[in-house]
Amino acid sequence: MIDTLIHVAVLLLLPPFLFGVITKTKAWFAGRVGAPLLQPYYDIAKLMRKGLVLSTTTTWVFRAGPVIALTTVLLAGLMMPIGGFDAPIAFTGDLILFAYLFGLARFFTTCAALDTGSAFEGMGSAREVTFACLSEPALFFAFMVLAKISGTLSLTPMLHAPATALSADVAAPLVLISIGLFIVMLAETCRIPVDDPNTHLELTMIHEAMVLDHSGPLFGLIYYASSLKLLVLGTLLLHVLAPVSTGNGWLDWPLYLAEIVGLAAIVGIVESIMARLQMRHVPYLLVGALLFCGFGFILLIR
Repeated sequence: MIDTLIHVAVLLLLPPFLFGVITKTKAWFAGRVGAPLLQPYYDIAKLMRKGLVLSTTTTWVFRAGPVIALTTVLLAGLMMPIGGFDAPIAFTGDLILFAYLFGLARFFTTCAALDTGSAFEGMGSAREVTFACLSEPALFFAFMVLAKISGTLSLTPMLHAPATALSADVAAPLVLISIGLFIVMLAETCRIPVDDPNTHLELTMIHEAMVLDHSGPLFGLIYYASSLKLLVLGTLLLHVLAPVSTGNGWLDWPLYLAEIVGLAAIVGIVESIMARLQMRHVPYLLVGALLFCGFGFILLIR
């Protein structure tokens, strides 16, 4: 019960802090002080207090999109085990629901964007779903590797397996899918080099082009859902790349927090040393992620 409460607390409270770590890391690389680590919390609170501007062309879909996107990502977070602990929601085959909860969030986000009738938002929606066609297969190939190693189709035992099944036979596949999952995480959370969340050039935006008409509380929900998605997918990557399970809860939780904050710092480093790719090169990067995860599966079953 205590572990479940901590899981929910981490899931609800930590995500915006990761954005603060990324921003602080980028500022450090640029030789600046940068915004406070808690600035994302202040931004969300400010957005939730602001008024809401709605176009006369929009329907209930526009208002429901951010709410459903946040709800589905929260549910996916409850299915993701954190550190060495079990997830609050677990059942056989839950990995399928986990993957398509993100698909459902994307569906309603794109529907909300199309509901405005804006050409720019339609363009961003088309790019979003096109790139998803490449990132989702990579995610499923990674799940196939983990399912083969663990012998189960439930996320909790499947993601705990790398911590107990490390050997020469599985090391190479785990490294390959780690690279693929890192690229998928950057794509799904709209980070550089796939997308720049701070850009204002409509012709080069992907996710940000989809939310141009959202404001106030609705934009606050979108911003929070994006940080939550980074936490969930980052946790998935950590289970493969740096699994932690000492059996001591008082030690496992701090270790997990240190790892997820370190991962956010790595994302900040990547964004500091790389530029955003040209739009026509993004599919090549995602195909590379698919090949990494696919070859990891082939290497495991050879």
